[in-house]
Amino acid sequence: MECKVHYKFELMEETLFLTVNLIDRFLAIKQIARKKLQLVGVTAMLLACKYEEVSVPVIEDLILISDKAYTRKEVLDMEKLMTNVLQFNLSVPTPYVFMRRFLKAAQSNKKLELLSYFLIELCLVEYEMLKFPPSLLAAAAIFTAQCRISGCKHWSKTSEWYTSYSEEQLMECSRMMIGFHQKAGTGKLTGVQRKYSTSKYGYAAKSEPPTFLLEA
Repeated sequence: MECKVHYKFELMEETLFLTVNLIDRFLAIKQIARKKLQLVGVTAMLLACKYEEVSVPVIEDLILISDKAYTRKEVLDMEKLMTNVLQFNLSVPTPYVFMRRFLKAAQSNKKLELLSYFLIELCLVEYEMLKFPPSLLAAAAIFTAQCRISGCKHWSKTSEWYTSYSEEQLMECSRMMIGFHQKAGTGKLTGVQRKYSTSKYGYAAKSEPPTFLLEA
């Protein structure tokens, strides 16, 4: 849902990652009925937009894209609840923050950048990836993308120095990303796959995952 809305409104990547972070932290503290989960997602994106974007979508547009499932008052009430539960702590280091720095250290080109973002966005909806720090997720995505592009293990001393992660430390996370890549086009959550199957995103989703890392 969040990826779909983010793409629809052409929001910045920072907004998507902050939205997911707000949802995760809020649900870790507050128990919410299943029928209200979409409301949590819409409200988290509204908060993230207010923090990151210059131009913020109006509440009515967010309600419309969620098939008018909620009223303006419900969104505003949820916004108040979320900000209080999170104690107004909206400034957090998401994987995106680390991605920008680590990609620069890797002297990335557009192909590496798009493939790295494809991999890390696949992780946004995977519960088991919450065990990894945002910095490790970013480093593992870049490592996995580099291996795919070069056709062999590739992690420079420069990247290791800037990320503080060795190749060995990235392998578990990288292998999980490869698994998500392999099944990206199946199941119910295919929004990231569709997004990165377009020319705008370099057809990154159509690349073959570096499965040789699974055998290493």
